[in-house]
Amino acid sequence: MLVATTFLAASARASSRSETSLQTLNRKVLASVNRFRASHGLVALHESAALDRAARRHSLEMGRVGYFSHDSAGGTQFWQRIRHFYPARGYSYWAAGENLVWASPSLRAGGAMRLWISSPPHLANLLSHRWRQIGISAVGVVSAPGVYGGRHVTIITTDFGVRH
Repeated sequence: MLVATTFLAASARASSRSETSLQTLNRKVLASVNRFRASHGLVALHESAALDRAARRHSLEMGRVGYFSHDSAGGTQFWQRIRHFYPARGYSYWAAGENLVWASPSLRAGGAMRLWISSPPHLANLLSHRWRQIGISAVGVVSAPGVYGGRHVTIITTDFGVRH
């Protein structure tokens, strides 16, 4: 399942033991995104701890609550959620974008990239010349509720950003 978007300028919960951060997958997604961008003459994205935190919170919330959307479970728009972690204050230009994907636990960086590349909105985020930073959070959730149907899933949130 895929969702992509760009913005310019809990009742059901998984136990903490059923969620796993997939740090190796995060690193492989970053490397894959940057290889893809380089092959299209674009600058590499630098990992941002602030965007990583925004992505992590969102991946975990989606897995715990059982929904799949850019907006938070409470209805906060994705750019507002990102701005909380990656503030616009003090910058004359700020933009954020986001790619999401979920699949079985066997999802790898290459598979996520293939899915994003085959989707025009995802591809637009990957190929955007404006992005300079990225945050990535891959999580594994055992028995994910809601839209995941109780399955064991991997959820990846990639948050793109620029501010200057």
